Amino acid sequence: LQRITIEPIDTTMDMDLRDKRTRFQVNRVDSSTVNSNGHSPVPSRVGGAAGEATLVGYTPDDADRNGRLSPLDESCASPAMLISPTHHRQSVGDQAHFTLSGNYDTKYAKSFRHLTREALPSLDNYRNMMSIQAAYRPTLDELHDLDFEGKGDAPESAVKFGWVKGVFVRCLLNIWGVMLFLRLSWVTGQAGIVQTWVIIGLAGVVTGITGLSMSAISTNGQIKGGGTYFMLSRSLGPEFGGSIGFIFAVANAVAAAMYVVGFAESMVDLLKSFRTYVVLDDTNSVRIIGSVAIVVLTCVVVVGMEWEATAQVGLLIILLAAMVDFVIGSFIGPISDEEFSKGFVGYNGSLFVENLAPDYRLTNEGQQTFFSVFSIFFPAATGILAGANISGDLADPQHSIPLGTLLAIVVTTISYLAFASIAGACVLREATGNFTVPEYLVNGSREDRWSYISSGFHLCQTNKFNGTIYLGNATDAECQWGLLNSFQVMELVSISGGLIYAGKKYLFHDQLHMVLKKVVLLLPSVLPCQVWFLLRRSFRRYATIRYVLTFVVALAFILIAQLNVIAPLISNFFLAAYALVNFSCFNASLIKPVGWRPTFKYYNLWLSLVGGLLCVAVMFLISWQTAILTIGAVAFLYLIVVYRKPDVNWGSSTQAQTYKTALSSVHQLNNVQEHVKNYRPQILVLSGHPSFRPSLVDFGYLITKQISLLMCGQIVKRPLDNRQRKALIDKAQNWFTLNKLKVFFNLVDDMSFQEGSKALLQASGVGKLRPNILLMGFKNNWNTCNFEELNEYFRTIHKAMDMHLAVTILRIGNGMDFSKSVIFGEDIPASTMQAENKSGSSDECLPRNQSLSQMSHASSGELGSCEATSTLAKTENKDTLSPKLSPKNDPRIFYRNVHGGKIPRDIMESITRFRKQRKDGVIDVWWLYDDGGLTLLLPHIINTRPNFASCKLRVFALANRKDEFDAEHRSMAGLLAKFRIDYSDLKIVTDYTMKPHDTTRALFESIIAPYRRKEKLPGEDDGCIITDTDLITSKDKCNRYMRLRDLLQETSRCSDLVVMTLPMPRKGVIPAPLFMSWLDILTHDMPPFLLVRGNQTPVLTFYS
Repeated sequence: LQRITIEPIDTTMDMDLRDKRTRFQVNRVDSSTVNSNGHSPVPSRVGGAAGEATLVGYTPDDADRNGRLSPLDESCASPAMLISPTHHRQSVGDQAHFTLSGNYDTKYAKSFRHLTREALPSLDNYRNMMSIQAAYRPTLDELHDLDFEGKGDAPESAVKFGWVKGVFVRCLLNIWGVMLFLRLSWVTGQAGIVQTWVIIGLAGVVTGITGLSMSAISTNGQIKGGGTYFMLSRSLGPEFGGSIGFIFAVANAVAAAMYVVGFAESMVDLLKSFRTYVVLDDTNSVRIIGSVAIVVLTCVVVVGMEWEATAQVGLLIILLAAMVDFVIGSFIGPISDEEFSKGFVGYNGSLFVENLAPDYRLTNEGQQTFFSVFSIFFPAATGILAGANISGDLADPQHSIPLGTLLAIVVTTISYLAFASIAGACVLREATGNFTVPEYLVNGSREDRWSYISSGFHLCQTNKFNGTIYLGNATDAECQWGLLNSFQVMELVSISGGLIYAGKKYLFHDQLHMVLKKVVLLLPSVLPCQVWFLLRRSFRRYATIRYVLTFVVALAFILIAQLNVIAPLISNFFLAAYALVNFSCFNASLIKPVGWRPTFKYYNLWLSLVGGLLCVAVMFLISWQTAILTIGAVAFLYLIVVYRKPDVNWGSSTQAQTYKTALSSVHQLNNVQEHVKNYRPQILVLSGHPSFRPSLVDFGYLITKQISLLMCGQIVKRPLDNRQRKALIDKAQNWFTLNKLKVFFNLVDDMSFQEGSKALLQASGVGKLRPNILLMGFKNNWNTCNFEELNEYFRTIHKAMDMHLAVTILRIGNGMDFSKSVIFGEDIPASTMQAENKSGSSDECLPRNQSLSQMSHASSGELGSCEATSTLAKTENKDTLSPKLSPKNDPRIFYRNVHGGKIPRDIMESITRFRKQRKDGVIDVWWLYDDGGLTLLLPHIINTRPNFASCKLRVFALANRKDEFDAEHRSMAGLLAKFRIDYSDLKIVTDYTMKPHDTTRALFESIIAPYRRKEKLPGEDDGCIITDTDLITSKDKCNRYMRLRDLLQETSRCSDLVVMTLPMPRKGVIPAPLFMSWLDILTHDMPPFLLVRGNQTPVLTFYS
C-alpha cells in the first residue's frame, strides 16, 4: 500500500475527455503504516487548506479487491456520503495531499456529480439556453453513446430588486398620481360619495381580478424584460402580444401626456395664485408649459435613468408626507376666511349627507354620467402593471409581482376610498371664494364672518332646465371653487400647500420618467413586427428613434390640454390590455396545458373570464366608438402579425389550444361514420425527400389542397441516428413551408424500399386521418434495374391493394426524380448566390452531355431513398437562403444544378409543371372499368383547381356492344349528369378490340424482350421473367392495351393530362415485367399520365 499525492492539472491543457480520471495526476510516494488487519487507516477527513471533505459511513470492508465499492454500494453512493464545502477544482500550483487506503479509489473524494454523467435535478437545467444562468443537461446521445463534455460555471447576474422596492413602491407611485391630486375631489363632487365608492370599487374589482390573473401568468415560469408585452406574448402568442403590446405602448405614451397635462394644470394654478400668467388663456398656458416640460424630461430620459431606481423611496416619502398633510389638514379645518370661502368648511355631518347623492353636471366635455366620470378616474388604476413592466430587473418576479401588485391595489383602493370620504365630508360642491365681509364684521368673531360668507353660497345653487344649467344670480366667475369647480381641493385642505405641490411635482416627474421608460423598452418588441417594419434596421440600432416616436405621440395629446379628454382614451387602451390579461389566464386555465403550473394558486378561470368580460363591457359603456376603434386596431395589428408569421416559439396557450382542438377533432372524427358523400382522397406520396420529386408532390397537393390529407414518405435504406433524422425532417418541413404546401412528412430508415413502403402504408396517419390512396411515380428504369428492385416496386402495389388502398401511378415523360442532378435552394451555399448577384451572370446550363431526360432518370430507381449523410451536411449549412423568399415567386432562385449553377428553363418547367396555370387545355379521362368512380373523381377535382380550371374535361368509356352504342352513350351521359360531373365531351370507344398497329406491337416486343423466356430456367424467379405461357394467358389483355395505346396516340397525345384506369395486376398470374410493360406501352411518349385504380368502393353517389 502506498500513500499517494493527487495534484490538479491545469484545466487549460488538452485533456482526453473520454476518460475523466486523466484530470488528476497520481504520483507514488513513501509507504504508509498499515493496520494490523491489513488495511491502511481509514481517513475520517480528506482535504487540505483549501477545504476539507468528510467521508461518511465508509469502512475498508466496503471495498473490493480492486479498491472500488461493490456495484450495490456504488449505486447507493449519494451526496450525503460526501460533504464537500468547496469545488473539486483548484488553481494550478495548489496541491491537496490525501492519505487514503490503497483499497479506496480516489474518485470518492469527488462530489457526486463527478461520479456520473447524469444531471441532478436543478432549476438551472430548465432555464433558457441563452440565459447566463443556464446549466447543461447531457443529451440522450451523450448518456447513451457519445462522450460527455461539461461546461464551466455561469457568471454571476447583476443585482436585482426585491418585491418592496421593485414592485410595491413602483405601483404606489404610479397609482397615486394625477387622479389623487387633481380629479378625485371632482369625481366626488360629480358622483357623490356613495357612487364614488362604487367607482373606486369597480376600478378595484377590475384591477384586482386582473392582478390575480397577472399573478398566475407571472408565476408560470420565469418572466424576463418586456413586462406586460412579455406575459401576453408568451401566454397568448406573438399575435395577441404584438397587437396589444403596440396598443399598450401607445397607451403609455398617452399616459405620459396625461401626467404632463396634470403637471401643467398645477403650474398654471400655482402661477395664478401669485397673479402670474404665461398667457391669459389657461388652455394655451397648459399647452406651452406641457410642451416645454415634455422636451426637458425627454432629454433627461435620453441622457440616463440610472438615478430613477434610487429616487423611488425618496419620492414615496414626499408623496406620503403630502397625503398625511391632507389628512391632518382635514381634521384641523379651515384656518382663514379665504379657505372657508373656497368651500373648505371642515367635517360636517349635514354636508356629508348632502354630498352622498350624485350631482352630475354639464361640463365642457358634455353631460357627465357615471361611466363618463369612471372613465376619467380609471387611469388611477393603470399603475398596477408598473412592477410587471420591469420584470427583467426583479430578483424573483414570480414572488415579487403577485405580492407587490396585489398589496399595492389594496392599499391604494383603501386610500382612495378614505380621501373621497374626507373630501365629501369637508368641502362644499360649489363656493364663491369671496371672503369680503362688511366693515362691522371685520373685527368680529370668526363664526359671524363665516356665517356671512356662507350666506352667499346660495348663489352657486343650480337649476336644471332642458339640459341647460342656469346660475341663479351668480356669474361663472363667482363659483370657481368647491368640489365641482376647483381641481386644487387637496392643496386647499392640507396644512401646507407647498408640500402638496412638491408631492405633485415630483410624482408627476417620476411617473413621466417611468412611463417614457416603459414605452422605450416596449416599442422595440412590437414595432419591428408591426407598422415600423420599413425602419426596422435603423429602429433597432438607434434608440433615439424610440424616444422621438414617444415624444411625438405625447406632444400630440399634450396639445389637447384637457385632462378630462385624455383620460377616457387611456382608460380604453388599458381596459383592452387588462381584458387580454384576464383572457390569457382564462384560456390557459381552461386548456390546461402540461406547462401551465403557476405557483400562485389564488386565481380562478371563471373569475378571469368575468374580469375580461367586465373590462370589455366597461369599454363600451365608457365610449362605444372608442371601444370599437380600440378593438379594430387590435384586430388589424393581430392580422398583420398573423400574415407575417414571426418565427418564434414561446409555448403560448394558443398553441396548446390548437393541439387540444386538433386532438378533440380527431377523437370526434373516430366516432363519425363514413359516408360516400363525405369521401375525401387522403394521399400518401412515396416522394422521398420532397425536393427530389417536386412535381410529384405538387400533383398530390393539387388533389388534396384545402380538402383532405396529404402525406409524403421518405425511405432511407441505412440506419440514422436521431440527429440525422431530425435534420432530414426539418429539411422536408422547410421545403413545404417555402413552397407553401400543407403536407405531413414521414421518414423510415434502415429498411428496403418494400419494407419501408409497407411500414408507411401501415403506420401513416392517426385515427381516420389515414391515407386511402397511394401515389407513386412511374419507375422509369424498371427495364434496367436489378430484378429485386423491380419486384419491390411491384410488391408495394400489391401490398397497397391488399390493404384496400387505391393505387395511383403518375408518369411524366422525362421523369420526376432530380435527386442526383438538382439541389434545392437551402442546400446552395450563400457564397454561390452572392457571387452570382455580384457578377450578374446569365443562366448556367448543364454540362453538354447531360440532358433533361438524363437528369430526371439519374436516380429513378431509388424511390424514396437518399444519402442521409450528405443531406444532413447540407441541412446544417448556416449559409442558407432566407425562408421569406418563395419558390412560387421565382422558382429558379431555389434550384441549382449539382455544380451550383442555374438550371435551364425547360428543366424548371418540368419541375414546376403543376404550378402553372393552363389556358384552353384538355384533361382526358379514360374510364375503362368501374373501380368505384375514383378514376372520374380525381380529374374532376383537378379540373376545379385554378391551374386547370380553364381546361376541358373529356370522358372516354368502353362500349359493351357496338350495336348498343347510342344506348350506352345516353346511359353514360345520364350517369355523369347524376354525378354532377361537368364535362365537355363524352366518347364511347367501340374499336378497342381491333388489332394494334404493327409499330405498337414492335414497340411492345422490344420492351418485353429482355424478360422473354420460353420456359423458366433453373434458379430464375417466376416474378422476373415473362414466359410464353404468361403471354398466351394474357394475350387478350396485351392486345387490348396495345390497341389502347393506338387510341391514346390518336386522341390524347396533345392533352395536358391523361387519366386512365390502372390495369389490375393479378397476384400469381401477372409477373412484374409484364405488368410494367403494360404501363410502359400505355404511357410512353405521352403527356403527364395518371393511372388510377380505386379499391372498388364507391366514392361517387347521386343520392342526396
